[in-house]
Formats: sequence, structure tokens, C-alpha cells
Amino acid sequence: MKEKAVIVLSGGLDSTTCMGIARDKGFELYPITFFYNQRHQREVEHARQVAQHYGVADRHKIVNVSFLGDIGASALTDRNIAVPTTGVGEDIPKTYVPARNLIFLSLAVAYAEVIGAKTLYTGVNAVDYSGYPDCRPEFIRSLTETVNLATKAGVTSKDKIKIETPLISLTKGEIIQRGLELNVPYELTTSCYQGEEEACGVCDSCLLRLKGFTENNVVDPIPYKAITT
Repeated sequence: MKEKAVIVLSGGLDSTTCMGIARDKGFELYPITFFYNQRHQREVEHARQVAQHYGVADRHKIVNVSFLGDIGASALTDRNIAVPTTGVGEDIPKTYVPARNLIFLSLAVAYAEVIGAKTLYTGVNAVDYSGYPDCRPEFIRSLTETVNLATKAGVTSKDKIKIETPLISLTKGEIIQRGLELNVPYELTTSCYQGEEEACGVCDSCLLRLKGFTENNVVDPIPYKAITT
């Protein structure tokens, strides 16, 4: 019997690459997706398509945490805050959603406990989004210790819960290279923060994605309104 793994699946490039990596490692996939009233909520539908591609639509969990949208304070949840188009800088960007990964991973751990999974995959990255405090290795280490203190699975089993972050130290180009090797269906993904049918091509997320494909000499398979070179 295969071991189970919970994958935090946004419908974006990074989380879908994690799906491919977990499948390649031989895990039985249990994706979990979060609706948080995000500007780019179309990513939830893309997550459904990815889950279907991997043949696990029947166990794909979609969880409503729309209170994050009510809290606001992020360009991804408050339409009064403009999505940055200046590229990734050194400061914490306006697209940071307060405590998002802390909340998502906590709920993913709960799902893992219920289905008997000891491994979680998340596509956090500390290279392209170095300003996000909840994408850092030290956060993942700390959270792993906490969930093993706070859960029945963590305190009653010799096999502790693991949070796998295979992309955390990779550039976007390296992430895409790995995904291409695994035939990850990037045509089913979305990365644009604007959340429209065609990617804008100018937000921070689009720029990083396009740069990653360019570094691999591959054309991004999703449609764009505009592409900045």
C-alpha cells in the first residue's frame, strides 16, 4: 500500500510541481485547496483541473477560509491595494497575506491526521519570494516541531509528521526545469495575481513565471494579455 501525502495545491505553478514530485516519489496524492476570497480565485478551478489530471479529483478537498479576505491588508484580498508590477524586491511585498501559510498548513495537518498521512508537501519558496516570512526554512522547521507537539499523530507515533518543501531553495527556472522533467501539466496552471482569463504578463508573479520559462528555453503554455521582455 502506498504512503499518503497531503499536497497544498493552489492551482499555481509551484504547488502543481509539488504534485508531480510527490507522485514521482510514489505517494498517494491527497490535494487540499483553499478559497480565501482571493483576487485570483480562479486558481481554485485550476486546482480542480490539476487534481483531475492526476486522477485524484475524488479526494481533492477545497476548504473555505474566506475570513482571510475579510481581514484584508493584502493586494491579493483587498482590491483597494494595487498588485505590484515592479518585480520582486527586498521588502515584504503587498501580496503577502497575513499568516496565510500558517493557517493553510495547520489545516493541511488536520487533513493529514484524518487520512493517516505523515507527509505534507507545500510549494513555499525562499528565493523568488524572500520577503514572505512564512516561506522561510526557519518557519517550516518551527511549524514542523509545533505540529508534532500539537497533534495526536505527532505525540503517539514514532513516525513524526513531515512538511516537505522541495522547492524552497530553487529559482523559478530550476522549479520549471524539474517540472518539465516530470511532465507537470503547466498548461493547467495559473500564476497571475489579477485573476483574469488571460494572465496580465506584468504582475510580479507573471514576471517571475515568464523568466523561469525563458531560462528553460520553453514557451509558457498559458495565454497572456501582454508579455514584457
